[in-house]
Amino acid sequence: MGADRWEPDTFKNRTDEVLRRFVAQEADEFAAIDPLLAPVAEQLEAAVADGKRLRAAFCYWGWRTVGQPDSDALVRAAASMELVHAAAVVHDDLIDDSPLRHGRPTAHVALRGAVRRRPRAEAAARSLAMLAGDLLMALAGQLFATSGLPAAYLARARPLWSVMARELVAGECLEILRTGAGPDTGASLKVIRYKTAKYTVEQPLLIGGALAGAGSALRECYSAYGLPLGEAFQLRDDLLGLFGDPQRTGKANADDVRGQRPTALLAETWRLAGADDREQLRSLLGRRRLDADALDAVREVMRRLKAPERIEDMISMRVEEALGALHELHVPAYAATALAALAQSAAVRPS
Repeated sequence: MGADRWEPDTFKNRTDEVLRRFVAQEADEFAAIDPLLAPVAEQLEAAVADGKRLRAAFCYWGWRTVGQPDSDALVRAAASMELVHAAAVVHDDLIDDSPLRHGRPTAHVALRGAVRRRPRAEAAARSLAMLAGDLLMALAGQLFATSGLPAAYLARARPLWSVMARELVAGECLEILRTGAGPDTGASLKVIRYKTAKYTVEQPLLIGGALAGAGSALRECYSAYGLPLGEAFQLRDDLLGLFGDPQRTGKANADDVRGQRPTALLAETWRLAGADDREQLRSLLGRRRLDADALDAVREVMRRLKAPERIEDMISMRVEEALGALHELHVPAYAATALAALAQSAAVRPS
């Protein structure tokens, strides 16, 4: 990858290779403890098999924007952000009881096969998935610590790991506590900020910057760019979750409605709805067995109230805010170009 040219496919391939090698070795050592552990080891590898590698890219450019050069050690450190994400995804799918991710069974569903003949098989599979997620988070820290970067650089960034973990767990807890509560756009945006926005964009940027010795002014600009962009990323995800093609998103699109999750899309729909629409929504939201007709009815209410357009406006406003902060950065042109391209990748995704 050239010093002044952002090649996302090349970076993704480098990150994929780091993750594949590292997790394969760890999975082998895990499975070597006992043959019974093989299905769990397989899920460790499955958890990192896919992804756009945006979090690693933001960490990488948090480093490069300071003026530091490309290095394989930095790519290894950046790849650890993807293991944080893999852990969060396994836990999130478990919490939400989601059946699909990237078009394949989620970890807690896939692991049912390992315990199908045991008592309380479904609960056992969920427990195995929870532990796999815990191990992935531990492996994230190990990959970061053994990346090959100087110990003094790693020490500068280590405190940010505690912040990232605290905020990520807080966001997950807030989502659970808000699920089924009265829809509220402000509360939904707070969930988005802590559950997704911070660990997707802001914290990887700040960690990359800390590794490189970024000053306070640059760190403030990272947050001003990263927070609105991270929110735009999750708002887009919520839209795709309900209106996207499952063949392309790889997720079941009834999850948010069935789980009555506190998404901004549902909150804005509720805010815009009159008494009759709210009564219809009450009869549909939270249904455990939500058929295609019921899901279409929810979509129809949303479209009629123009809730998706409202979310699109919120996305555009946040991308504009992020790009505005980017223009305040006095950084090399190649870094500004890369961060602008990443903003588009995060917020504008095919449905």
